[in-house]
Amino acid sequence: MRDGYHDHSFGQDRRREGERRTILVIAITATMMVVEIAAGIVFGSMALLADGLHMASHAAALTVTALAYVYARRHAHDPRFSFGTGKVNSLGGFTGAVLLAVFALLMVAESVDRFVHPVPIRFDQAILVAVVGLLVNGASALILGHGHGHGHGHVDDHGEADDHAGHHHHHDHNLRAAYFHVLADALTSLLAIGALLSGKYFGLVWMDPLMGIVGAGLVARWSWGLLRDTSRVLLDHQASPDVEGAIRRALEDGGGDRVVDLHVWWIGPGIRAANVTVVSSAPREPDHYRALLPRELGVVHATVEIRSQPPTDRALDSGVGRRPSGRAAAGPL
Repeated sequence: MRDGYHDHSFGQDRRREGERRTILVIAITATMMVVEIAAGIVFGSMALLADGLHMASHAAALTVTALAYVYARRHAHDPRFSFGTGKVNSLGGFTGAVLLAVFALLMVAESVDRFVHPVPIRFDQAILVAVVGLLVNGASALILGHGHGHGHGHVDDHGEADDHAGHHHHHDHNLRAAYFHVLADALTSLLAIGALLSGKYFGLVWMDPLMGIVGAGLVARWSWGLLRDTSRVLLDHQASPDVEGAIRRALEDGGGDRVVDLHVWWIGPGIRAANVTVVSSAPREPDHYRALLPRELGVVHATVEIRSQPPTDRALDSGVGRRPSGRAAAGPL
């Protein structure tokens, strides 16, 4: 803190690991995109063309992801952002989720059109390109998915547990959106291979557009989950009862301290802010209460208001009462 000012960047000025991974995957996706679109048109495969179109649209979506990383990093110290640029991450994830939903609708529309207006398919060439696409998409998913999974030891807003190392990956919605995009590409490639093999060896040509519809359903499901999680962050959704309970237990000493008002919300990947009001018969400085906040909850900015209450005063228990004195202070932990 300097001259009463404290930094609100909360580490958002550092280059995230997901940024480098996303840029690498953009280059891979853009290259394979050109190959699959051309092959889909030449060989007449809807499943293959859908895969290529997905890669084209996902290359654009991944570019949005990369831009969100760069913007958040470069504007981390901009005083116009009250709690830093952490929510740019969730905004990028939300945008990616919307694009996923649009892509799912396009898949359904194209597949239905192929049901009504089937076209000849050159199976051997289409299968070859689809296999190459699957390998490329699988590699991209591995690049983005490394460290993306859940661990143990940390309570999040869904009552789940994450370890410290994986916690930021879990809440990096920007990286999660990118991961779902390439995972959708890999899924579409896999479905395309299955559909093409069914058409070649069993004459089930209708499997080609059907797999497009099946893939669209799975992509739509991923989109909904990401929309739900990112919107909670963007709308300052209150933390779960488990998180609130952990904070209350840490601040209430079982004697004269009581938490009477508590708000906890995400302000970035793996980091939270909190507003706390404590009523105490023996009040201490706000820094004392901030120091008691469990570090594993990721609360990096806490505003603590202290209200003094005589030991015999029960009025506050019924929702009314005097506040003889009070003080509040805000600051990073």
